[in-house]
Amino acid sequence: MSSLWTPSGEHFPQGEGDGGAPPRFPPAGDTDVTDPSTEPSQAEAQAEVDAMRAQLANTPAEVVVANHCYGLFELAAIYLSQTPPMLFQARLAIDGLGYLLDGLRGRLGEAEPSLHESLSQLRLAFVRLEGAEQSGADNAANTGQASD
Repeated sequence: MSSLWTPSGEHFPQGEGDGGAPPRFPPAGDTDVTDPSTEPSQAEAQAEVDAMRAQLANTPAEVVVANHCYGLFELAAIYLSQTPPMLFQARLAIDGLGYLLDGLRGRLGEAEPSLHESLSQLRLAFVRLEGAEQSGADNAANTGQASD
């Protein structure tokens, strides 16, 4: 079973009959990733995909959509944290998150308030970084003109 990340922490959706137990991972060092005999057979891989699909079908859509929104938040934050910030890319992720939240207002459950707050923080960071970049460009242009 996989978890869903939210700003309030990891969530492990409960599937039918699993009791909400957290996923079990093999202890470190138990498997050799370079050993082809450890790769699942096609039937095992298909069974794993089927199990994930069943788990997803038992997870409320509001949780899954909110999780995708958190992914857009992370994407925008990554672009904004680059040196220099990747403003064009960040704007697309921020706008996408904004359109999703506006279009789904009132339908994203308990995650919605924190998603809106996260969007506000992203927009504020974007405006500050864009202003700093513009200020730097203006200063460079003025310095270049003063030396002429």
